[in-house]
Amino acid sequence: MNLPNKLTMFRIILVPVTMALMLTMHPVLAGIFFAVASITDFFDGFIARKYNLVTSFGKIMDPLADKILVFGALLCFIQNGTISVWPVVIILARELFVTGMRIVAVDKGKVIAASWWGKIKTNVQIFAVLFSIFFEWTFPTACAAAVWIAAVFTLASWVAYIFENLDVFKG
Repeated sequence: MNLPNKLTMFRIILVPVTMALMLTMHPVLAGIFFAVASITDFFDGFIARKYNLVTSFGKIMDPLADKILVFGALLCFIQNGTISVWPVVIILARELFVTGMRIVAVDKGKVIAASWWGKIKTNVQIFAVLFSIFFEWTFPTACAAAVWIAAVFTLASWVAYIFENLDVFKG
């Protein structure tokens, strides 16, 4: 297993640690672990592209690790009563839809790469979660707003993926 794939696996391993820290009300440690996990997302992709270490495993597991990381934190916020389930439903629906769309596209011989909107969406989600981890107990309304903003960017990304890939839905 190459370094980028190890970083991806490390990110996945950090998810339950981060969640446990969030649920036991250790926001500073949870925030640090979430930030470290988020930074590995940048480095695994950078190293994989720079040193030609892109693998099929990485293509599948890297975006999946991002989703697991974000959803783990969002579920903790729901458990703690910080956010409504609705922005999480929007984010989950988009992720499942786009993943399904990618599978259909591969079956048709097309690869749907991450778009500019997808990258923005991921960064906004990560910022919203990180902000909310640190300020969940002091500014719960601002945290809920941050997650709703992430949901809006997620929705915009969803619409962009549909319009940019309408050919996937034909025939």
